[in-house]
Amino acid sequence: MLTLVLGGARSGKSALAERLAHESGREVVYVATAQALDGEMADRITHHRARRPAGWISIEEPLALAAVLRQNARADRFLLVDCLTLWLSNLLGIDEGAHFALQRNALLDGVCDLPGDIVFVSNEVGLGITPLGELTRRFVDEAGRLHQALAQRCDRVVFVAAGLPLTLKGTPP
Repeated sequence: MLTLVLGGARSGKSALAERLAHESGREVVYVATAQALDGEMADRITHHRARRPAGWISIEEPLALAAVLRQNARADRFLLVDCLTLWLSNLLGIDEGAHFALQRNALLDGVCDLPGDIVFVSNEVGLGITPLGELTRRFVDEAGRLHQALAQRCDRVVFVAAGLPLTLKGTPP
């Protein structure tokens, strides 16, 4: 089953995804896309690491997400990807878009063929005002397009606000 969990910052989306992983009873592979490029992000990463059970396999991959999923997806595993918006930010920071398009297409083209359960966590950033800067507007637009395309492929899509899940597609978690 493919699940997309969307929400704002500190909405409870990661906690929901982690609960789903724990309740699956399967071996869990946690794919983290964050990079500790500053002290605040390093603190966030430390917080997320501390929440994870010791038995979970952790893979930190900021760019080649599709390849990591292909290498690690198995019928007896549960993959948790946290988060797509950080992955998108990493990719958009590399070039004018060629690398991003390649990685985005690899993810979208291959995700439906992967075995096992996969949960993608992502920030819904398109609910606010239109950003002022060109790069920020592109980020919001690309995140929205990515979410729409991935949601079409997912069996379940959940929006989380104030720690409460609202199922948009599929069966409630």
